[in-house]
Amino acid sequence: MRGMVYHGPGKTNWEEKPRPPLQESTDAIVRITTSTICGSDLHILKGDVPGVVDGRVLGHEAVGMVEEIGAGVQTFKKGDKVLVSCITSCAKCDFCRKSMYSHCRHGGWILGHLIDGTQAEYARIPYADTSLYSLPQDADEEALVMLSDIFPTGFECGVLNGKVQPGDSVAIVGSGPVGLAALLTAQLFSPAQLILIDQDENRLRVAKSLGATHTINSAGGKTAEIVLALTGGQGADAVIEAIGLPATFELCQALVAPGGRIANIGVHGKSATLHLETLWSRNITLTTQLVDTATTPLLLKAVLSGRIDPKKLVTHRFALSDAGKAYDTFSNAAREKALKVILSTR
Repeated sequence: MRGMVYHGPGKTNWEEKPRPPLQESTDAIVRITTSTICGSDLHILKGDVPGVVDGRVLGHEAVGMVEEIGAGVQTFKKGDKVLVSCITSCAKCDFCRKSMYSHCRHGGWILGHLIDGTQAEYARIPYADTSLYSLPQDADEEALVMLSDIFPTGFECGVLNGKVQPGDSVAIVGSGPVGLAALLTAQLFSPAQLILIDQDENRLRVAKSLGATHTINSAGGKTAEIVLALTGGQGADAVIEAIGLPATFELCQALVAPGGRIANIGVHGKSATLHLETLWSRNITLTTQLVDTATTPLLLKAVLSGRIDPKKLVTHRFALSDAGKAYDTFSNAAREKALKVILSTR
């Protein structure tokens, strides 16, 4: 088979690799039909994820067809269409029993990280019964591949941790794919205001088209003042950080209302200041989380019923064999006006 292989910071190649064999009775081999690229893949290319070694096949998001199953797999059979979760769950360890699948002692985020991933023609999926989700044969793969990672991430780490409620004012700092996934899923709870904050005017226009009630270009330096004016001087009830920079984390602290919630999604590679000198008396809740994908079944129902349309985030399409071009496009998202890129073998 062929796959997108990492060879150190800034170095990838579409090349031949041995087709993965079954290693455990609980494994499945999935023939990949649709995949995509995540922001964490770009962190890998920057050398920010030392666990990724030379020769690793990248990717942790996919839809595909079950090609082979181990003797212990009970839920799936050859020919089933499946969604591959970005999180692998054994379903038996102490963390899995708490629904903290991202911290599974035998899995977690391993695809495209600690084992070969899904930007390839075939992938081995450990613990297939609890790491794959059955899909209708006629399902829209471009929409559903977004449920591998960014939609459960935006929903769990942003919307649910932010405890978004009807009538809330919600500020989302960052209108990239994950921020927009939080925007779309927050609407399930009927907030009164959805304020999207970014410095990319194209992404802010997209946010407006997807349901943002207000957009703010933070390059003007008046974001906090604008949010306070929009919220009657109180600030936002829920503030979702979806970028992962010290400056954006500090901005969130300036936007939150007394008694409000700050829900961090962004991947932070540098330390950021927590301003306890101003927050200590304001009854603020701060949450951090790596996605557990516990809500994937719920989101599947929402997408299959038409309640949410993740396909609205797709901006570019490539053959899987053109993954190099897709990475160039995604790496230059502002220039290319890219949100999510689709890699397909169809």
